[in-house]
Amino acid sequence: MRQSDIDIARNTTMKPIREIAGQAELADDEIIPYGRYIAKISLNVFHRLKEKPDGKLILVTAMTPTPMGEGKTTTTIGLAQSFAKIGRKAMIAIREPSLGPCMGVKGGAAGGGYSQVLPMEEINLHLTGDIHAVSIAHNLLAAVIDNHIHHKNEPELNPRDIAWRRVIDMNDRTLRSIIVGIEGKGANGVMREDGFDITASSEIMAILCLSNSLSELKQRLGTIIAGYTPLRRPVAVREIGAEGAMAALLKHAVHPNLVQSVEGVPAFVHGGPFANIAHGCNSIIATKMALKLADYVVTEAGFGADLGAEKFFNIKCRYGNLSPSAAVLVVTSRAFAKHGIENVIKHANNIAHFHVPMAISINRFRGDSDEELLKILHACETHNLCAFITDFRESGGEGGIALAEEIVRLCETPSNFQTLYPLEWPIQKKIETIAMEIYGADGVRFTPEAEKQLQQIETLGFGNLPVCMAKTQSSLSDNPELAGRPQGFTITVSSLRVSAGAGFVVACTGKIMTMPGLPKKPSALSIDIDEAGNISGLF
Repeated sequence: MRQSDIDIARNTTMKPIREIAGQAELADDEIIPYGRYIAKISLNVFHRLKEKPDGKLILVTAMTPTPMGEGKTTTTIGLAQSFAKIGRKAMIAIREPSLGPCMGVKGGAAGGGYSQVLPMEEINLHLTGDIHAVSIAHNLLAAVIDNHIHHKNEPELNPRDIAWRRVIDMNDRTLRSIIVGIEGKGANGVMREDGFDITASSEIMAILCLSNSLSELKQRLGTIIAGYTPLRRPVAVREIGAEGAMAALLKHAVHPNLVQSVEGVPAFVHGGPFANIAHGCNSIIATKMALKLADYVVTEAGFGADLGAEKFFNIKCRYGNLSPSAAVLVVTSRAFAKHGIENVIKHANNIAHFHVPMAISINRFRGDSDEELLKILHACETHNLCAFITDFRESGGEGGIALAEEIVRLCETPSNFQTLYPLEWPIQKKIETIAMEIYGADGVRFTPEAEKQLQQIETLGFGNLPVCMAKTQSSLSDNPELAGRPQGFTITVSSLRVSAGAGFVVACTGKIMTMPGLPKKPSALSIDIDEAGNISGLF
């Protein structure tokens, strides 16, 4: 009988976290234990190892995904275990799971089967509380903004032009649009429209993951745009004075969380920004620390290569001064059945735009036949794409030895990585370049509102920021119904806004959901705990 993820996790004998830290050659005073199997790691590691050369960075991305995902996290963890199997010192660097999806559709998000990170229950539920710290720091600013309006403090904020909503780490559609300040004849604050987003979409989450230090994090918090004056001048958080308290709440969250895989490979699980209105990658701090501690670091970026990989290369690598050595494109039979070989080819070409060598992992799911996987392998080889059938879920590191050996070979050639565009280009040209080069669009249309916002953003001096495209993950186009490799389409930019603290301009194509809802039968209805504290229902 096939074991569930939680059964495999529960039946695995974990090593004490100090032993895992020892494998990574961390000093005893650099470890901040959170129980027996989790620790935060001090940023003093960077001072001790500042002269040590970085290891090789490998990105795991995917073809256009299906709603249930294609197993990028499982592949990321499994590949690192494969490196260990062939005698290479490896580490994993991935995002923290959000409680929203855990309780919603997907269930747990810490890998799967024999390629997952442990302790599974703690990682999926609260870990060390980083996401909650982000929520509180975010909502502190929301409270300070409303208090600022209530007391009519300077600079004056227009209650109808506030740029900061509230967040909660849960899928709750009823909170998407709310009214605050009702009743009390002003005693409860100024009445205005507001709403909640999920914490993963908070700009503070993106800031946490794009900062290289605590001091940079505090500086970025101060540049967040809280809202606008009646004359439409942006008001930064530093003008209100909340960045110090916000940074204090994130004092511990800035330290990476160290855990282990099923096979005992050290793993950093740190940060979890959206892969749509943000860049969808784990923290720069965790990635750079792993590069100082290991010879091979495997990380991932959300959704397909058109979204996650593009943002990883153009945003995260730019701010972290990272130079990836190779990439893995995850392909599955269910995604292949929907999108075909042309979709795979397009995503492979997208990675080639950044001059990063690549191999394909044909990720086996339960029920996949050898015949259909070999058909995908043959299609890839026919188009000169290097591909391997992998089985990380059921076989752990043994399920990807050939892929690991190929990635080692690719990493032997010095990286020739380059971004897609220079920051000096106008925002419109950056958007058009992404749309035409990465999505395959014929062009870009800006709505009148987007044109006005584009002009305002350039006038306010934010034109030299990278662009974060918010687009459906279900298609290379901005129409989720267009499968495969669409042709002859135009991308429509409906709105733009500045995430000044995170350091990018968000370009929205269509309506982007920042507060998901629960399905008819959410995963939360299957999760339970017994008298002994054993949790069930996390998949």
